[in-house]
Amino acid sequence: MDLDPRSLSTEQRYKIMNGLVVPRPVAFVSTQDPSGALNIAPFSFFNVASVDPMVLVICPLTRPDGTEKDTLRNARPEAEGGLGEFVVNAAVERYLEQMSAAAEDLPHGESEFALTGLTPAPSQVVRPPRLAESPLAFECRTLDVRPLAKGRPMSGTLILGEVVHVYLEDGLTDDALRVKHDAYDVLGRMGGLTYCRTTDLFDFPRGRAALTTPRPFPKK
Repeated sequence: MDLDPRSLSTEQRYKIMNGLVVPRPVAFVSTQDPSGALNIAPFSFFNVASVDPMVLVICPLTRPDGTEKDTLRNARPEAEGGLGEFVVNAAVERYLEQMSAAAEDLPHGESEFALTGLTPAPSQVVRPPRLAESPLAFECRTLDVRPLAKGRPMSGTLILGEVVHVYLEDGLTDDALRVKHDAYDVLGRMGGLTYCRTTDLFDFPRGRAALTTPRPFPKK
């Protein structure tokens, strides 16, 4: 099958991008608007953008009517009506239900913290709170907001945020800051309503050594 994206509907494009680029990490992003209203929402269009400086990128999609989500509005620089700050919390098994419920499209000003019963906790550097239940929080200041097709329904806007503080739950890493994966029950996003767990792990070398290393599972 060969597909020309120009011939596909928005729904078809979403199915391909959302269903085939998997698994994706989930950023559980907490923000605050200038009036103090809190927001927290999951985004799987998310990844690392840089190590030095430490930068994360999230990419909220506009709604089907082309309007912006609260996370984008709140993360915009102050000159554009936001606070220019946000917190990326982990999406882990212990609050799967609340994380998924926070995807509810609430009216502007209503808080997903109130909907889900999750707990905001003071951040160390930025104004939006971190999620108290989360084992990880990256406090970020917005570096850039770049719309890919401003106002178009289901288009993305890149939000680049520099990490200015990191909160780690005790026991999540060893003394060398190596993550203890058995203690980090993080979830990944597949297509549709499907998630995955990071419990099926294996080590494998990179580079030339990978060509001569027996695989840890049979080839299909």
